[in-house]
Amino acid sequence: MAPNLDAAQQHELADRRAQLRERYLAPSQSRAASSGRGIHHAALICSDPAQTIEFYQGLLGFPLIELVENRDYPGSSHFFFDLGNSTLLGFFDFPGLGLEPGIEAIGSVQHIAISVSPAEHSRLRAKFDEVGISYAGPDRGIEESLYLRDPDGIGIELLRDELMYFGGRWLDDR
Repeated sequence: MAPNLDAAQQHELADRRAQLRERYLAPSQSRAASSGRGIHHAALICSDPAQTIEFYQGLLGFPLIELVENRDYPGSSHFFFDLGNSTLLGFFDFPGLGLEPGIEAIGSVQHIAISVSPAEHSRLRAKFDEVGISYAGPDRGIEESLYLRDPDGIGIELLRDELMYFGGRWLDDR
């Protein structure tokens, strides 16, 4: 979704980004190491575990590695997909709560970017074309990304860049 900004607003926002970079972005050689070890898992909510499993495992090829009852909500499922590199994508369903579909809003997840090999990126793109799954990215001049929505509308980006790369550029030279 592209905002409707005039040239003055675009210039003001570009100036603001420059100020933020100047204030907060330290050169890599003087930047402290992260206190984190990486994302263990992101936890999302789905409406139907079966359709979620068919999408992430069946279509995208991320193996389902666990499916248990949610320890915090009896009757709810909690399950995980292996995204590679010791990273998991987790889901809950909350039957009986009457949850509404999510909307793109402040504080929500806009999309999840998942790195895949260039060969897997090409294979998935051909598969989407073959079965008629719509996606964006190459049509917007972003060849390294395929953007699509899961069955519940969660934004997924399949990115052929390596981890720690963005737009073909290494983000940290440590």
